[in-house]
This record gives sequence, C-alpha cells and structure tokens, in this order.
Amino acid sequence: MSVIEVDVVVVGGGVMGSAAAWQLAARGADTVLLERFEPGHVRGASHGASRMFRYAYTDPLYVELVARTLPLWRDVEAAAGVPLLDVTGGVDHGEASRLQAIAAALDAAGVPGQWLDPDDAAKRWPGLRFDTQVLYHAQGARVDADAAVGALQQLAVAAGARVQHRARVTRVEPGEVSVGADTYRARRIVVTAGAWTRSLLGERLIALPPLRVTQEQPLHFAPLIEGEWPSFIHHRGADLAPFQFVYGMRTPGEGVKVGFHHAGPECDPDARDFAPEPSRLATLLDYIAEWVPGVDVEAWTPISCTYTSTDNEDFVIDAVDGLVVAAGFSGHGFKFAPLVGQLLADLALDGPRPPERFSLDARSR
Repeated sequence: MSVIEVDVVVVGGGVMGSAAAWQLAARGADTVLLERFEPGHVRGASHGASRMFRYAYTDPLYVELVARTLPLWRDVEAAAGVPLLDVTGGVDHGEASRLQAIAAALDAAGVPGQWLDPDDAAKRWPGLRFDTQVLYHAQGARVDADAAVGALQQLAVAAGARVQHRARVTRVEPGEVSVGADTYRARRIVVTAGAWTRSLLGERLIALPPLRVTQEQPLHFAPLIEGEWPSFIHHRGADLAPFQFVYGMRTPGEGVKVGFHHAGPECDPDARDFAPEPSRLATLLDYIAEWVPGVDVEAWTPISCTYTSTDNEDFVIDAVDGLVVAAGFSGHGFKFAPLVGQLLADLALDGPRPPERFSLDARSR
C-alpha cells in the first residue's frame, strides 16, 4: 500500500477530465488524472470520431458559451499540433417556433443565421430532405472526439500531469481517493466520471440532482452522396417524443452519423449490451428512409454511447468541501470541453466560479 501526495486528483479521463487535467497542470498544480479503462475505450461518452459543434440553441447562455469555446478549440489544436475541429456549416429545420427561437438567440449573440427556402437547401445538400424553411449557420462544425481526448491528455502530460489508465477509483472522500491498495491525497478532488458519477459520490458527499443514464444508439450509414455534409438537426415536434429531435453529421471514414437525441433506454453503465434496441432501431431506419435520401438505409453500423442527463439538460459544475464535480452534460456537452476544463481548474484552484445556473444551489431553488 502506498500514499501519494499531489495537489489535485482528477477522477475520470473522458474529454472533461482530460481538459481539466491539462488546465490544472498548465497552471502549475501537481495533477494526477485517473481513468478506469484503457486508452480509447468505448464504454463512456467521449469516444468516436465525431461530435457536433453547433451554435443552434434556443438558450442565449449556451450560444454565448459556444462562442467562447471556439477559440479555445483552436488553442488546443495549436498546442497539440493536430486538427480537431472542421467547419462544415450547420442546418436546422422543422418546427417553426423552435427555429424562430434559435434564430433569435443567434442574433442576440451576434452570430446570425441565414434563412433558406427548402428547395434551395435541398439543391445545396441533396443528401437531406426539407419541408420547412431551413436555418443555416456557417460556423457549425464537427469535432474529432477520439483525437480531442488524446490531444488533451498529451497536453496534460507535457504540462507535467500524470495520466494513469486502468486505474479504477473505488473510494472518494474529501482530500483523498483510493485505487486498489493505493491512496491519493490532494487538496482538491475533481470528479468527471460521467455515468459513474453517482456511484462514486452518492448522496453522502454531494447532493447531486437526479442524473439519468441512457444508452443512446445512433448509426453510421454508408453515403450515396460524397463530399462534405453540414451538421443537421431536425426539430420534429413534441408530439413525436422521444423521437422529436434528430441530429446528424458526416464522420470521415465511417459514414453519415444519424441518431435520435435523448431517446435511448435507461441503463447501468456496468451492464450495457451495446446493442441497438429493436423498436428504436426500426424507428430510426424509417426516419432515414423518409428524410435522408443521401445514404443507403440498408448499409449501417451501430454506435453505442451513454448520456448522463439532468432533468433540464443544464450542466452541473460546482465544488463542495474540497470536491469539484462536473456532471450531467446531457448529450450536448462535448463541444464545451476546453471551456469546462478552465471552469474546473478555476474551482479547484479557488478562482472564479462558473455560471450560477450550473451550481448545485441552483438545483434546490
């Protein structure tokens, strides 16, 4: 048994923990990042080759945060020397009230979108079908998820952090964590454990809000139309819940990724089958046949990932008694990782606090 003294321990080496470890080490903190699984594993929410980088929110706060995050991704690329974010443009179509709200939020943030007639949009992007006005935002993009996690961990190590894979944390307390027979003692513990957050922290340490863990099941389809695709979101209306929000983008080398947002079954992250649930799969294939003519509906590869979601899809980023927690990224957090890493480093090193809406106190009001 050994006791290791450090400044900060980060528990969970997905994109959020990796970003936090880099920021902490770069600010001079003696930092250890502990990741339960092997590099590049597929058990959580940070794997794969594509994540959507979109400005298309109805909430001005998130539009503002996206705008703050874009230059931070460019900083990561420059520091690591690898490309991570490809600008593809993004389109939203469907329910008029949602589109109007998105357009208003974009205008308020100074990143206005462009309205397109559905026929004009279909000529420009023949792989998609539109039956309403289309809101186009030129700065929409795609992030290479696997490469991003690898780059952030590379930068963390270069800044002096230790990154340990296959290091399963079995106990978390204020000031220390246990990995097997070893104990790490630190001034701050940062927990970025995704679907395992509640099992590590429970109610004893932090009064977390409800966190719903689901297994989401998008698919990669073989494209019939080559070239770049925009990222796309179809707002179909609440009456089609849980299949009202469809997203997609081209993933280089793998196909066109399409999935329903927040439509997967609840799951235990340690007992997943990674297989598409048959009725949801059939619904997605029917959708593809109607709305995405640019792919082969019979040539697909399943994808499996977890969402850990709050009831309103707002994040939790806060600190209590030496424990810093980031959770509930609700299937839309990946794009914010460089900014979240800064926010977590601020909390761990007694710097500025994140937006009030992300606090635990906000949940109890």
